[in-house]
Formats: sequence, C-alpha cells, structure tokens
Amino acid sequence: MGRKADLLIVTALAIVTPAQAADRQNISIAPARLGEAVVALGRQTGVSIGMSDQSLAGIATPAVTGRLSVEGALRRLLRGSGATARRIDATTWRIVRARPAPRPTTPAPVPAAPLPDQPAADIIVTASKRDTPLPRYAGMVEALDSNLFSSGEASGGTATLLARVASLSSTHAGAGRNKLFIRAIADSGVAGPTQATTGQYLGDMRLNYAAPDPDLKLYDVGRVEILEGPQGTLYGAGSLGGIIRIMPNAPNLGEFGGQVSAGLSATQHGDPGGDLSATINLPIVAERIALRVVGYGVQDSGYIDDVSRDLNDVNRARTYGGRAALRFAPDENWTIDINGVYQHIEGRDAQYATQSLGRLQRASSVAQPYFSDYLLGNIRIERQWDTLRFVSSTGFVHHDLAESYDATQQDGPPSLFRQRNDVEIFSTENRLVRDLDNGLGWILGASYLQSRSKLRRTLTSYGTAPLQPQVIPGVPMFGGGMPATATGVRNSVKEATLFGEASFEPVKGLIATVGGRLTNSRLSGEALDPIAALSSADLARAEAQADRSETIFLPSFALLTDAITDITLYARYQQGFRPGGLAVDDQRVRRFQNDRASTVEIGFRKGVPGRDTIAISGNLAYTDWRNIQADVTDRIGLPTTANIGDGRIYTAEARMVVRPVARLTLDGSIIYNDSRLTQPAQFLRALSYGGRSLTLPNVANLGGRLAFDYRAPLGDAMRLHLSGSARYVGKSQLGVGPILGRTQGDYIDTSLSASVTRGPVQMSLSLTNLLDSDGNRFSLGTPFDLSSDYYTPLRPRTLRIGIDFAF
Repeated sequence: MGRKADLLIVTALAIVTPAQAADRQNISIAPARLGEAVVALGRQTGVSIGMSDQSLAGIATPAVTGRLSVEGALRRLLRGSGATARRIDATTWRIVRARPAPRPTTPAPVPAAPLPDQPAADIIVTASKRDTPLPRYAGMVEALDSNLFSSGEASGGTATLLARVASLSSTHAGAGRNKLFIRAIADSGVAGPTQATTGQYLGDMRLNYAAPDPDLKLYDVGRVEILEGPQGTLYGAGSLGGIIRIMPNAPNLGEFGGQVSAGLSATQHGDPGGDLSATINLPIVAERIALRVVGYGVQDSGYIDDVSRDLNDVNRARTYGGRAALRFAPDENWTIDINGVYQHIEGRDAQYATQSLGRLQRASSVAQPYFSDYLLGNIRIERQWDTLRFVSSTGFVHHDLAESYDATQQDGPPSLFRQRNDVEIFSTENRLVRDLDNGLGWILGASYLQSRSKLRRTLTSYGTAPLQPQVIPGVPMFGGGMPATATGVRNSVKEATLFGEASFEPVKGLIATVGGRLTNSRLSGEALDPIAALSSADLARAEAQADRSETIFLPSFALLTDAITDITLYARYQQGFRPGGLAVDDQRVRRFQNDRASTVEIGFRKGVPGRDTIAISGNLAYTDWRNIQADVTDRIGLPTTANIGDGRIYTAEARMVVRPVARLTLDGSIIYNDSRLTQPAQFLRALSYGGRSLTLPNVANLGGRLAFDYRAPLGDAMRLHLSGSARYVGKSQLGVGPILGRTQGDYIDTSLSASVTRGPVQMSLSLTNLLDSDGNRFSLGTPFDLSSDYYTPLRPRTLRIGIDFAF
C-alpha cells in the first residue's frame, strides 16, 4: 500500500465466500509491513480490513502461517505493535491503536525503505481523489515512492522529477522560475502572466496558478504522483497537461523520531556546493496530537563564467526553507491537519552561456539576479465512515518572484530590465467520496478559488548621462542607475465550481467512469503604471473587455476493462481550460482569451511496477488545443501574452519495468510527440514564411529513459543500494515562428549513485552528468537579444558525498 498523507483505507476484495470470525482457514503471510499483511489476509479470507491511522501501515509484522481464524491471525500480526483489531460485522474489521506504539530497538531511516525481499504492495493512485488501484485507473500515471529519493535527490527538487519521468519537461530558466510541461502540452518558454499548463499540489493544496514552478524541495516526502492530462474534471483550470501531486509524510501520532542529512558536492568547472536538512516528529498527546517539522538549506554551485565582467561561477543559487505539520486526531474517524510551508530561493545571476565564446562562458554587461519567496498555509479536515469519506481543504499561497534581464543595446550603456510577479491564491475544496470495491465509487465536490497576480516592470540604465536613448518606446531612460517604470498588469480570477465523477460496472469486467466540472469564472484586469503613450481610451476598452463572467462545463468519459487476466485496457476523453486575462506589450494593453484542450487516448497496462516480474504500459493520445494562450515576446523583447491559434498534438509513449530477480529492477520508458500549430493567428502568419514548420515549443519530439535499481544486504547488518539512469531529451524549439524558432535539446543526461546503510546511518555517493555533456537545455538568454547564440548547458559533472542519520 505504501504510506500516504491521506487517510489510509486498506480494502481487501473477497475472492472466496466471506468467512465468519471463528472459521479456521489455511493462512500463509510472509514477514512484511502491516499495510501489506492485511491486504494478504483479506485476500486469503475474503474479509475487509480497514485502518484509520496511516502510520500503522509501516509497522513490521511477523510471518503468520497455519490453520487460523481471522481473529487469531490478526492477533498474531498485531502482537507487540500497540494496535488492536475491532470487529465491525461478520466480514469487516478495523485496526486502531490500543496504546502508544513501542519504540523500536533499532531506529530505522525516515521514511523506512522496504527490504529487498519484502512483498510489494499494490499501487494506489491517491491523486484520483478516490484511492483508485493502479490496474483500475484509466490513464498514464507515474508514482514515485519515498524509498526512491535519497537526501541528495530531495535537495534537487523538481530536477529530480525531471530526471525520472520521461513525459515531464521544463524550461530550465533557473530554480524557482521554470515552466513545467507534461507530455506535449507546452505554450512557450517565456515567463508571462498566463496560467501554468501543469497543476501542482502539495497534498490537496494548490501550489501555483499564474506563476512558474515554486520548486519545493522533496525532503520528507512520502510520495509524488504525476497524472497526465487534461485533468479538468477533478482539478479544474490549469491542468491541461496534467498534475504533479507531492504528498509529504504526515505526523506520526505514536512515535518520536527524525532524521538529519548533510551533503557536500563538487562541480567540475565550478565551485563547491552543499545541502543540509533535518526532520523531527514529535507526538504531543499520544495518539491524539503530533507535530512534524522539516528544515533545509541548499547551495547549488555556479559554473558559468562572465568574461565581460571577469567573474567566475556567477550562477550560484541558494535555497532555504521548511515545512511544519500539526495533526490532531480526536478519534479514529476524524483527522485534522494544519500545514505551513516557506521557501526562499536566491539566484546570483542567470544560468545561460554563449556558444561562440566557448564552453560555459558568456559576456553580460550587468548581473541578472532573481529571487523567489514562497509561503503557504493550509488546513485539511477529514471524516471517515467506513466506505464514505468527507475531505475539506482550505489554504492560502503568497508567491513573490522577481527576475531581471540584461537589456543592454548594441553600443549602448549597461541596462537592466526587472520584472516582479506577486501572486496570491486562496482556495477551498470540499468533497464527499465513496470508495467501493476495487476502484468503483463516486466523488461529489464543490470548490472556490481566488487568484490575484500583479506584474510590475522597471527599466534601469547605468549610463552616466542624465537621459539615455529609449529601449522601450515611451519609457524614459534616466541614467545613473535610476529605474524607470514600464507598464505592468494586474489580473484576477474568481472561480466557483461544482464537480463530480462516478465509476460503475455495467457488466462484469467493464468499468465506466463519467464525470463533469461546471465552473463559473469572474475575470478582471487592469494596467499598472501605464506609460503616457497608452491612450486612456485604449486602456478603458481593454479593461472593460477583461471584466467579464464566463461559465464552462468540462466533461470526461472513460471505459476500462480488466477481463483479460493481469491486463488493463482503457479509453479516455477529458478536457481542460485556462481563463483569459490582460497582457501588455510595448505599445498596447490587450485581452487574451480562454484556451481549451480536449484529449482522446487509448492505453493498456500489464502488471504493476515493483510487484510483478514484468510490468508494461503504453498509451496513444490525440489532443485538440483551441485558441492556445502563449507567453511570447513583443518587437522590443518584452514578455507578453497572446492567443497564437489552434493546434493538435499526437503522443505515443510506453514503459517497461522488469524485475529479473527480487533485488534488481530495470526501468525503461520512451515518448514521442508530434505537435503542430495547425491554424496560426494572423500575427504569426505574418512572421512565418513558406516551408517553415510551426511546431509547438519546448517539448522534445522524442525522449526516453533507461534506469536500474539494485538493493541487497551486505552481511547481517548493512544494506547496499545502487542506482543509475540515462535520459535522452530530443530536439525542440524555443518558441513558435522564425524569431523564437531556435533549436534546443538533443542531449543525454546520466547519473549514478551508491549508498550503504547500517542501522540508523547511511553513507551515500552520487555522480551526475557522468559524460560531462554540454547539452542545451534552453535556448533563451535575455529576451532583449534574440539573435545571439545563447544556450543553457547541463550542470557539469558533479560529485556528491552525503550522510544521513535517523533517530
């Protein structure tokens, strides 16, 4: 089953006639964790066994064999665990804590990694909001459990997910300022006021809206699930490409513990780096209240040299932050979680280079620093009644992102363009869920979201004369380092939503899922600090167009069959959308409209990764994307937003996970994308020329990944873990049309890591970019110079040594 931040319900399906409590049966259960053991017991006896405290699932259980009653088998499994089994009816049992669990004699790392020979549990897709077993989920999903992340990988944040998931891509502008794309649903690489195409969540709380990836570090995270989109029915606006759901470890109500990790890294061609983290779990009132706190600091070393300013390793970035979670469980049916997150990222300079100057070098007139401040607060309440569950999640996000770009013109004085995006999100969702046997059930919910973003801009010249030549028409250049204000924009949206989804089995072996989301959006926008060149009439007209109310219905349908033993076949149709808003370019403030993506896909799945010897999955998808919103650049180079036309995307992907022996896992995946802008907007037709392909930007046409994972004991007291991967990222284009049509990608990224664990201590060694490949992850340097041969190189070969200590 795995640990989850959500309430854990373990439901075993009856495969024989349900047994009475006193009936004795032949039972054989291997040593495991309690979560896996009760699933095995349920399958062998036909009873249903539930747990209301997710922390119980990780308790180690002994082997249980013999002719026993259900009650006798449970008594043996729970002996010495501090938990007890309560009988609900003839075929239903619930496991609860009887007293605080005893502290283990040998501390285990947090979170504990399963032993190599431990039977694997089924994968539950919790991001479906209905705890759907993977074999009965109609769609492509990547589920990354905590035992896959080392502390070094946790310090990498989103970069770790990019290295593991072939369908996930990024703009690589820098930590905290990247745009993420799933599959081929990508609008552009320029940062503007559009809503993200990929939704990101921490548990049930939305992380982003009209801002880039906050790049939260993955310390003390129990699981990450990536669902390919659209996911409009359950997640609403901004989930065209899909969603990324991070589930941190929940406070443990019965056990004190924690972990400390530290690492030092050395980057070839760069300066040293390092990371430090600490986690502590503190029960305050046994079995009722517990607090869990995580803190961390990371320094990513610089490796870009600026020859113009005679500076080395200018692109160093520092991150510090933490999370705190307070859990209150007044009884076995209620769970209340209060969560807080803070993270600060500070980049000393941009991370792009110039190919014509030599490897890892560029020539800039000014430094281009940036920072990201991220603050989140959330309260989640859950109530359980056997198969019925109520969940309420309410929270607030404040995200402040400041960026800067070199705006120096040829033969002009050094100039710097600054852009600051201040985003606030309030959201609440309340849903009622009924989880029936094996993925059947329904969900009904209502949500409200309010987002406000303020994008402010300034332009500064460092020339000595009091007045300098204008870079942006209408924006004066004062000289002497005095900033001049350029036109900004404010956008706000208020969304009220009703949504529902139900899965039922009209005939045996065929599951139908029907859902829909009805959203009313109230949109408004206005120009901030408009320059004199913008007429009052034009501003009033644009703002009047932006103030509007829209109602959108997003349907979804899916069919799935598992009538063929160990094989799942499915077909799915779903839609997603993004609301419009206001954008500003060098001369105008204008409205951009909604866009909508509709996807039809078919796929198959055989086996479950980590459980079966061979697990294979594949998917074919077609997406019709109308009125595409994209952040583009105006003729001066300023980021702005426009509807660039209609497009279509074909996607084919496949994955195979093989376990030739219990200790070794081999993982291979491949994805092919064919994306085209079939009906370009008029302004793009004017820029284009005959024979040029208008492909959608920033997603490679071909990608793939090969990886291995090996775990084995070293004697009686130690464990060895070896892993390695190679990921190929094919060619893509920076943007749409000839101006932004530069090629990027076509590189291989590699990594290798090893760790040895003895009791509570783990020593690790990792090496990334083994081949010291230069690569080109992103072809944008500064938008004020689109003619230079800028590129964003891979981080050079980096060695990290780390130590983790659990208590």
